[in-house]
Amino acid sequence: MLKRTLTALLLIPPVVYLIGWSPKWLFVLAVSVAIVLALREYFALCRAMGYKDVSWIGYAAGIALCVVQLSRGQVGFESYVTLLIVLCMLVIPTLAMWQSKDLRDYLAATSVTFFGVLYIGFSLSCLVPIRFIYEGWRDGGVQPLGLTQGSQLVLFLFAVIWAGDICAYLVGRPLGRVPFFARISPRKTWEGALAGLAGSLLAGWAFAHWILKTADAKAVILVAACIAVAGQVGDLVESAIKRGANQKDSGTLLPGHGGFLDRIDSLLFAAPALWLAMFVLGPYL
Repeated sequence: MLKRTLTALLLIPPVVYLIGWSPKWLFVLAVSVAIVLALREYFALCRAMGYKDVSWIGYAAGIALCVVQLSRGQVGFESYVTLLIVLCMLVIPTLAMWQSKDLRDYLAATSVTFFGVLYIGFSLSCLVPIRFIYEGWRDGGVQPLGLTQGSQLVLFLFAVIWAGDICAYLVGRPLGRVPFFARISPRKTWEGALAGLAGSLLAGWAFAHWILKTADAKAVILVAACIAVAGQVGDLVESAIKRGANQKDSGTLLPGHGGFLDRIDSLLFAAPALWLAMFVLGPYL
């Protein structure tokens, strides 16, 4: 518990700085490093299950997705992202075929690599357009403390996830009795899941009340609920991968927390959920 707390206290300040005030190049670099670290642990889990991969193309595609998300071309940055994903669909099967000496490994190498690019590379790259592309998508300019609208939204995303995780841990550990999804994660309970949802909604209300003041409070809380549910699903997905690999943690990078992938599993589903919500509810946020 002490290691877990100390690690969190050391990590939170630089993460908050990166989200709120870092220059564009540093934020993109940090997201790219996060993609590489997460993919490294993901591929290790896949190998523990006996699956082959084309890891180097996974790393390259993940970083490329992050950089492409900055594009402001005339056809729209979404088109460049789609183009890169289609390119991955063509390149990964070709390289996997060339690299797989035993063709019984071919389909697994292709599937594992492409899923990793989408699951980690694309998901984390969604942080870039939220942070920068949408900075001026509604009036208001730079807010107090120098936070842009994009910074506020990414902080909102992290606050909802962190509040949910903390409440789920504080309630689920001592009071949890009813298993939530015992086949995948025996330690998760309904009590913890509901407490996590409540904590996320409370964080959403706080942001709507004190920070996102020009937004519709109901829309903000609805988005917080979507982020919370997506985050819990992301947690279960990573748990399913670890259970398939017969591993307790994805790695040992973070003392007291396990691997890097263990810390961002909720974010991998929550970031795309916010990205999609901005298309649907953009005028209200």
